[in-house]
Amino acid sequence: MDIMLIFVFVIAGYLGVELIAKVPSQLHTPLMSGTNAISGITIVGAMTVTAINVDNSLGLILGFLAIIFATINVVGGYMVTDRMLGMFKKKGDK
Repeated sequence: MDIMLIFVFVIAGYLGVELIAKVPSQLHTPLMSGTNAISGITIVGAMTVTAINVDNSLGLILGFLAIIFATINVVGGYMVTDRMLGMFKKKGDK
């Protein structure tokens, strides 16, 4: 079971890097907004996996790392989206 969790973690990280590397820079900001919902689902899944693996220390560590990284992604995505939308406001609007 432990080796399978490590395998899934490594493959997910590799695929994430490969997918992001293939996206043109002009599309990163609009896609960031859309991926916030996916990262929200990732947080729920990571919380579920962490709750299931209470007896397994490796599962707890990997689940906790998944929760942390997905949360950073959600918060960063919303910050970038907010900044992007702020660029379209008029000078007098706040």
